[in-house]
Amino acid sequence: MAKTIVVFGSTTGTCEDLAGRIAAKLGAEAVNVADLNAATLADADNIILGSSTWGEGDLQDDWYQGVDVVKAADLKGKKVALFGCGDKESYPDTFCGAVDKLKEAVEATGAEIVGEELKLDEMNEPDQTDAKIDAWTASLGF
Repeated sequence: MAKTIVVFGSTTGTCEDLAGRIAAKLGAEAVNVADLNAATLADADNIILGSSTWGEGDLQDDWYQGVDVVKAADLKGKKVALFGCGDKESYPDTFCGAVDKLKEAVEATGAEIVGEELKLDEMNEPDQTDAKIDAWTASLGF
């Protein structure tokens, strides 16, 4: 059976909660990006990366080192999916902008990016989150 991990960066706990919910749906392991290393990525067949968005579309702080780990990894033959959370009412122009930065990091690794990016707004649309996670996880084929 293929091993799936959900790597998250979370400052306030929202992205961590979402990663846990996604991991539970997929029978996967949630991994804090602060604990990410090359061996963790090498051991996984399917990798989901998620970050909250800060400032003007910036990654969560722990992801800055995590992006370096991802960029240095050989992810050929692995499937990667992306999710993020943000506040679309207060930051409509940069909503989930961190997801785009994660995508850029993955593109040079040889991984296959699967599915649409999952963008969640727990601030303004928490009632939509479970349905979005259900539909998105079902679409990944993991």
